[in-house]
Amino acid sequence: MKRFIILLRGINVSGKNKLPMADLRDLLNALEFKNVQTYIQSGNIILDTDKSKIEVCQNIKEGVLSKFGYDVPVLARTISEWEKVISKYPFSIENEKIVAFTFLNIGTKELVIEVKNIGEDQYKIVDDVVCLNCPKGFGQTKLTNNVIEKKLNVIATTRNLRTTLKLLELAK
Repeated sequence: MKRFIILLRGINVSGKNKLPMADLRDLLNALEFKNVQTYIQSGNIILDTDKSKIEVCQNIKEGVLSKFGYDVPVLARTISEWEKVISKYPFSIENEKIVAFTFLNIGTKELVIEVKNIGEDQYKIVDDVVCLNCPKGFGQTKLTNNVIEKKLNVIATTRNLRTTLKLLELAK
């Protein structure tokens, strides 16, 4: 059995796609996933299964659409993939409030995101993650999730450092 960290994009954001985590856990248990845990209200899941990553994402996507009517992107990572993401973060993590990870549904060979006037914000694309460091905060950055998706032609979802580390802790 493999353990996965699952990220749903666009759940419980700005009052849209409201999905209580207890209802989500019930759905995942009904889909026969094991040891299901959720973390905060933004679609962070940890679970065990014998299914492949593709099957996990497809089953959850179809289940959420069928039960709740939301067509949400679903991304999955193994614990070792998650650890690799954290270990390859190229900037200082001293100020956790400016650190984030944008997880992509596919890897990209792109190294540059064409966005003008990003100021002091920094990013580095590492395989299927965009590592972000935004000194003025995420409310001010032009490196938003939507911009990254559009420029790289991917599906993406972003998590801050605190959430990223907590998901790893819970998964272990």
